[in-house]
Amino acid sequence: MAHTHLPGAELIQQGLTDLAAGRETIESLLVSIAAPGLRELGFLEGAAIPDAELRLYALLSSRDGAAAHSRYNALVRRIVSFRRAAQCAR
Repeated sequence: MAHTHLPGAELIQQGLTDLAAGRETIESLLVSIAAPGLRELGFLEGAAIPDAELRLYALLSSRDGAAAHSRYNALVRRIVSFRRAAQCAR
């Protein structure tokens, strides 16, 4: 993947790998949430996981308990940062 220098690139790369392998991980759920923008930028071609927002929050809740909300928001901000930076780098 190009753009490895962009913020959140490691999350996108791992998410694309996990999504292609059919694994439901934090990263693949983040990629699924960002799927429309990632498709537009040419990073994603396949299907996204449905209801990714709810699934991600449930996964984070099971792992992080009360910290799930802030962790969810931080992860989503990283993905948004990646998308914006990738748009500027086009």
